[in-house]
Amino acid sequence: MAASRTEKMGNRKGVAGFVDRLRYHEASRQGLGLILLLVCAYFTVPAGDPRIIAGFIIAAVGQLWRIYAAGVIHKNRQLASTGAYSLVRHPLYLGNLLILGGFTVACGNWIVVAVVIFFFLFYYPAAIRYEDHKLEEIFGDEWRSWSKNIPGMFPAGLKWQPNQDAEWDLHQSMIRNGELVYTIFEIGAGILLWYRAVS
Repeated sequence: MAASRTEKMGNRKGVAGFVDRLRYHEASRQGLGLILLLVCAYFTVPAGDPRIIAGFIIAAVGQLWRIYAAGVIHKNRQLASTGAYSLVRHPLYLGNLLILGGFTVACGNWIVVAVVIFFFLFYYPAAIRYEDHKLEEIFGDEWRSWSKNIPGMFPAGLKWQPNQDAEWDLHQSMIRNGELVYTIFEIGAGILLWYRAVS
């Protein structure tokens, strides 16, 4: 899968091509993102409750946002353009940023902060470029018309449109799109972080 992604995005040679293969490898991005939650938990700086609670609130908002956005998406079959997708083209990536950002706040370790920033800068611009390219290929003018005024990952305004593409579906979000697994993993990582920070 990574090879096909790099081919679609230019297939450069040498060191640049090797870096591209790393950046466009989706399983690595997803796996490392989950591992970084455990890194935050393991290397957390001991502290009182306020910093940890603030971080957990940010992370919880991120996961709730993902659950909401994932409940209307039918990947590669229907273009989602309203609800969460009326604010950003990639709301799941925004959710990831909030989750990992929240864990980083709770962690309070500046070395971990630097690692997380590098992770996002390394993987997410490439992920956005690939997803935009893929969706434009699949949906053509429909995607171009919708995306021209919608930022990639960070909302530029609050021009909210209620869900019109599909009705939100808990089963679609939690089971078909896997948010139940992510939620359980994040709760486990949060419990570990709390235990290490306050014990």
